[in-house]
Amino acid sequence: MIEKHKTQNEGHEENVLRLTINGKNYSWTKEYITGEEIRKLGDIPEGDTLFLSIKKPWEDELISNDTKVNLARPEIEHFYSEDKPFEITLIVNGRKKSWNKKKISFEQVVILAFGSYDPNPNKVYTVTYDRGPKQNPEGTMVKDDVVRVKDGMIFNATATDKS
Repeated sequence: MIEKHKTQNEGHEENVLRLTINGKNYSWTKEYITGEEIRKLGDIPEGDTLFLSIKKPWEDELISNDTKVNLARPEIEHFYSEDKPFEITLIVNGRKKSWNKKKISFEQVVILAFGSYDPNPNKVYTVTYDRGPKQNPEGTMVKDDVVRVKDGMIFNATATDKS
């Protein structure tokens, strides 16, 4: 949406274009804005994915750093970002396992190791880990524990029956 404002220092009218980035309102004085400029204006990390919201039934438009968007169109432009997809490889009991979350729970490690988690109180699981991120470089996990993960992190899980 275009609004006309007088600039303080020169006294002449200048077009001010309105846009939103992740729900926050911004102003821009040029007809076009690039993806890189949107990232700077909205403080969006380089790794995040940037989109221009498009009215349904059409798909939202992926905006790369060099994409130019015309802000002088009739409506306010709405941009939003999403975290970059996260995918790492964990080593569980010596086998590589793909993982797409930034944390993992005790139960999730057991499922990666054995294919399922048995809540039977006579079944005891032990989980240790090594080569983790600085928040939790190594340690032991117990039921309901959650730890941060990083690529190449090693987990060892064992299962025993109480007798």
